[in-house]
Amino acid sequence: MSAQPFANIRIVLVNTSHPGNIGGAARAMKNMGLSRLYLVAPQDYPSDKAVWRSAGATDVLDDAVVVETLDEAIAGCSLVVGTSARERRIPWPLLDPRQCGENVWAEAASHEVAIVFGREDRGLTNEELHKCNYHVHIPANPDYSSLNLATAVQVITYEVRMAYLQAAEGNTLPQHQWDMPPVEAQAMEIYYEHLEQTLAELNFLDRDNPKQTMTRLRRLYNRVRMDQMELNILRGVLTAVQNYIHYSGKVMTKFGKAPGLESMRELTKDDKPAE
Repeated sequence: MSAQPFANIRIVLVNTSHPGNIGGAARAMKNMGLSRLYLVAPQDYPSDKAVWRSAGATDVLDDAVVVETLDEAIAGCSLVVGTSARERRIPWPLLDPRQCGENVWAEAASHEVAIVFGREDRGLTNEELHKCNYHVHIPANPDYSSLNLATAVQVITYEVRMAYLQAAEGNTLPQHQWDMPPVEAQAMEIYYEHLEQTLAELNFLDRDNPKQTMTRLRRLYNRVRMDQMELNILRGVLTAVQNYIHYSGKVMTKFGKAPGLESMRELTKDDKPAE
């Protein structure tokens, strides 16, 4: 089996504070055959400490892509997995490292994949984790669960390599072929903005007090993993709803009634012009 899927896998480090951890992550990546490193707003980079800790993996550092936001780092990716060290208020689809490696390797055969690692002291924010299809948790000793960032990268990339080796030996089932490519991360962000706007126009969602509505909807759609055609259909549904809201509001104004479902029912019953 070709190792080409390795070229579709990104390791993303968010707001890393210690440059030595960037070098250690680069070393871990090269150990396991990975080379695409993305750095989101690193606090100290480039750095000699990063070069020293890379132990010869300077080619990974030289080719690293430095961006300002996570959205830039995952642009073009159809699978995004975020590392999480703790349980969340709203549970998210969770993988262990082995499942993560298997999923990443299988999907990297056909599209871009990102594995996202957070800050050394506090990991990824809830907002950043909401951009991920899955979370991966390393089940370390609960009495001493703190992992060095580069060590965490080593664990996850090791499992990616094990999945590659297993597939190369012919011990896995053939990848299921879908009829349409999966949705990319930035397309989902645009959809969520469209969905939130439509729900607000329907007065279903209060933007000043949205509670957990959009978070739960994000979890739903990220779990489903829509393809591009499915997303286009749902965008069309939202546009049709917005058009209906606009048209019904104009009709209500014409007949001197306040916009809304009850007014529309009343108009249909009492004020509909004679045939």
